[in-house]
Amino acid sequence: MNRKTVFFITGKIILAEAAMLMLPLLVSLVYHDGMTSEFLIAAALAAVIGFLLTRLRPEDQTMYAHEGFAIVALAWIALSAIGALPFCISGYIPSYIDSLFEVVSGFTTTGSSILTQVEALPRSLLFWRSFTHWVGGMGVLVFVMAVIPLSDRRSMHIMRAEVPGPIVGKLTPKLQDSAKILYTLYLILSAIQFVLLICGGMGPFDSAIHVFGTAGTGGFSSHGESIAFYHSAYIEWVITIFMALFGVNFNLYYYLLLKNYSAVFKNEELRWYLGIMVTSAVAIAINIMPQTGGFFTSLRYSAFQVSTVMTTTGYATTDFNLWPAFSKTILVTLMFIGASAGSTGGGLKVSRLLILAKSSKNEIRRMLHPRMVTAVTMDEKPIPESTVTGAFMYLALYVFLAVLSLLILSLDNFDLETTFTAMAACFNNIGPGLGVVGPTGNYSAFSDLSKIVLIFDMLLGRLEIFPLIFGLMLPSRRSITRALTRSGARK
Repeated sequence: MNRKTVFFITGKIILAEAAMLMLPLLVSLVYHDGMTSEFLIAAALAAVIGFLLTRLRPEDQTMYAHEGFAIVALAWIALSAIGALPFCISGYIPSYIDSLFEVVSGFTTTGSSILTQVEALPRSLLFWRSFTHWVGGMGVLVFVMAVIPLSDRRSMHIMRAEVPGPIVGKLTPKLQDSAKILYTLYLILSAIQFVLLICGGMGPFDSAIHVFGTAGTGGFSSHGESIAFYHSAYIEWVITIFMALFGVNFNLYYYLLLKNYSAVFKNEELRWYLGIMVTSAVAIAINIMPQTGGFFTSLRYSAFQVSTVMTTTGYATTDFNLWPAFSKTILVTLMFIGASAGSTGGGLKVSRLLILAKSSKNEIRRMLHPRMVTAVTMDEKPIPESTVTGAFMYLALYVFLAVLSLLILSLDNFDLETTFTAMAACFNNIGPGLGVVGPTGNYSAFSDLSKIVLIFDMLLGRLEIFPLIFGLMLPSRRSITRALTRSGARK
């Protein structure tokens, strides 16, 4: 593995975090909340580490998939480790593990929290906590690619490792231009939502916090009651719609700008994504009508909760712990389905599930008709066999790691509903689960061991397993060569 390249690019990403920490520092100065020294310390440490790593300028510019995985894995761990410092140094979250849990939940756009009183945090910490959602939603490394020149070959390996979904494509011939387009679209949608929330009577600070949470599909709020605090149907519908919009593959918005409407209308994933969302919202609305007293009120609650769970955002307007079992079962199912590939949402992704379903259908047809030759298609185009194989590999690893996490979490002796949905909510980057970790609860009662497992689950879910596992555990090609040479010498 080309270690110098890995450390050099990781250093640039850490320098980018040092610059990002200046924003909450500015917020602290504006609101005089006494947090300037904490953010200065974190920014200075990031700047020193980033500077030292960028001194390791590689002579060999070669980069392969392994380097891309390693950069993504190391960068996300480093960003989280440094980003947790303001919480810990300030004493608002004294435990470093708790601080790390909170900031990993932010960067991975999960929205799970150990805080029992969100309003007690200074505004600069609230800002940083939610801003990590916005940065992590589209991808920290995608942002870096948009502002730092990298060759297309190097960018592709990084983008493959960080962008969620089974297929990663380019919008333009140059990946750096694609990254700029993605972030421009992201910024435009964020700005539109900000204006609409201001029009609904939400203050500028709260509007920014909830735009960060919606755009990154993260779910951190400036209030413990989340969106329910505002008691506003207008605000609920704005956030419902924008959560759904940010759960769509961003490539489709670019096609709309180019007036390539056929590419949008033919997109199978979009049709299934919207179909599942609408069907689930209507089914839950009918099921909870006896509790709400009317269909349209029920639809408002159900549409919001379906949108927030399926896009893995994690906001709440009501305690769905109190809903009937049928509605809660739908929500738990949606936790695993997730949003679209190429969006800011988490979960297994609709496109991956479509690939798995179509491939399974083809295998059944082959069993009945052995001579039949069929290919898995998406949007009337054949899917490469490697993509299909990758989807099954992902599912196998997903199930194995989920079961392993569940076993470790069960050592805390919570009820099965709490334990299972805590794992599912963190692995799928959703935030709240059911039981103790429901929309009115939090994760503070879990042991440090369980929190470390859930931190790992959040990173696995956001980076879609392979970058974290392969980036940290695969031996380098040189190590393999040396081992084989030593083995041959002994023989």
